[in-house]
Amino acid sequence: MNPVATPVSAPISLSVPVAMPQERGLTDLWLQILDQLAPKIARSQFITWFKDTALLGKEEGKLVVGLPLPMTLHWHMEHYRDMTLETAQQLDSTVTQIVYTVDVGLKDNRDRSPDILERFPEGKKRKVSGRSEVRMAEGIISKILNPNYMLENFIVGSGNRLAHAACQAVAREPGGKYNPLFLYGGVGLGKTHLLQATGNAILRQMPRSAVVYTTSEDFTNQVVEAIGQKKMEQFRRRYRMVDVLIIDDVQFLANKERTQEEFFHTFNALYEDHKQVIISADRPPSELDLEDRLTSRFERGMIADVSAPDYETRLAILIEKVREYEIFLDMAVLQFIAEHAKKNVRELEGILMQAVALYELEQRMPTVRSIAEIMHKLNKDESTKENVGFEKPQKRRATFQEVMEAASKYYSISMNEIVGESRVREILLPRQIAMYIGRHKLGVSYVHIGEIFGNRDHTTVMSAVRKIEKAIQNDPQLLREVRALEQELSLVE
Repeated sequence: MNPVATPVSAPISLSVPVAMPQERGLTDLWLQILDQLAPKIARSQFITWFKDTALLGKEEGKLVVGLPLPMTLHWHMEHYRDMTLETAQQLDSTVTQIVYTVDVGLKDNRDRSPDILERFPEGKKRKVSGRSEVRMAEGIISKILNPNYMLENFIVGSGNRLAHAACQAVAREPGGKYNPLFLYGGVGLGKTHLLQATGNAILRQMPRSAVVYTTSEDFTNQVVEAIGQKKMEQFRRRYRMVDVLIIDDVQFLANKERTQEEFFHTFNALYEDHKQVIISADRPPSELDLEDRLTSRFERGMIADVSAPDYETRLAILIEKVREYEIFLDMAVLQFIAEHAKKNVRELEGILMQAVALYELEQRMPTVRSIAEIMHKLNKDESTKENVGFEKPQKRRATFQEVMEAASKYYSISMNEIVGESRVREILLPRQIAMYIGRHKLGVSYVHIGEIFGNRDHTTVMSAVRKIEKAIQNDPQLLREVRALEQELSLVE
């Protein structure tokens, strides 16, 4: 079977791979294409989606690009096909089309696909001190800004668009018209990310500026220490020298009269000197239990709320996190998490980390069912279990027909192909996995399995089962896929 061409206007199709060409020119051309693509794509995304890919052929202007997993096909078609085609045409004007084909034999096979981890090594990262605080000039203490918090990697949605835009404006012009900047919202919605990202952005363009990031609790502790050591004048002088003051969770200043007084005077001094003040809280200024004079100061600036992300934003956050982790998760799994984890970003990331743990620690590919079970366990309110869309399945043993259908669907091949005679790896592997699961999990005899698969001899089935038994000992990805199918069929013990 020839690969199905997928021009710009054509629907996505999974095809059987062509024979692997041996010409060195194909490898060289693919490496040149990757060299051009790498600077245009974030490294985590580039490694995730282009690892174990190869150029398998060139015929009549069509480049046949091989992908190692069926699940990556749609993503390449949607996000990288046009970019790859444009790059290829810049290098070879005879190229007219990109044709994708799935060849699982490319997985971790350096004889067939280039080692892009070696060719595109990670750049040196700035070392971050293990300390949580840093003592600046004149003894000012600031928490260390997390360098991973940037305005560029903050996922913007309808619930935080204004807050993000305000932070961008402040980063461009500290001490300008958006002073003070007051962000408010519930726990785990991204306020701290925005605060620290704004501080990082200011430091990038003004490296010598004194940017202090602290919490209301730490500010209070510094006030108490200064009072105890009779060094209040020194404390006041220090904070008057700050260029940007960022205070997180200002609501905790409630009932701390002396701290509120010192903060009020510090705020006034900085404001009058056109120094930027950025504040966050869990509620708007009018609802805080603070002195009226402080509340009025907050209200004279820019106030923006950070509310819970909508479905599209939640899904975008999950996709970005998966790219950072450099792993592949089925889009259906991410969509399920985004649909049901609605509280805040931390809940999203917590469930995603459970999925990552399944992938990395238990060698299981997460499925919608396994994630639903995780959410089932995490949800302590028994009455809301149905909200995650999971009902405890009845104890019913899966049939071998269901095993075959699950393998067919998972690997995007038809039932006719899985029971047919084709020896192409993309069809042979799902067939062997179905035989393995039928034998090991359902106890179906070799003879009966052979009869179902076109009256094959039982020794053929036995050989297929043994091949999978051996392969999963050395191939973590294959082990994940087998366990994912077993999980989907409720065959995990």
